[in-house]
Amino acid sequence: MERYGERFYLVKEELLSEAMTKTLEAKELLESGKVSTVNQAVQAVDLSRSAFYKYRDGIFPFETMVKEKIVSISIHLEDRSGSLSSLLAILAELGCNILTIHQTIPLQGRANVTISIETASAKEDINGILKALKRLEHVKQVSVIGSGA
Repeated sequence: MERYGERFYLVKEELLSEAMTKTLEAKELLESGKVSTVNQAVQAVDLSRSAFYKYRDGIFPFETMVKEKIVSISIHLEDRSGSLSSLLAILAELGCNILTIHQTIPLQGRANVTISIETASAKEDINGILKALKRLEHVKQVSVIGSGA
């Protein structure tokens, strides 16, 4: 049996309570920098502080949840000095947040590298990221092996 709070639902905005929609508005004001305190945000949208704190950690715009992607990539990399470093530099330049790195011991001049990245802040979509990695001279193969939010 699932406990309360462990399931998620996609709900039309028109079905949300007024306090929930005002909480979203207040969070948007804070995130955009239009206001600098919770007090200012709740006053601007005519919401009580208690309602804001009740809902703030449980309601998010759909776009926020969808854009935060985690992608695992498998890369066949030539065993050359600096090859992993240049690969990581490209990912950093593209704005990817590197979550995990696993590299096998090089055999026959190649190592398999598996990298999990978070792409919410990336400057390119996953296809652009893969193209950038494939352009590296020491990269022999790139493929996505998994993704999720």
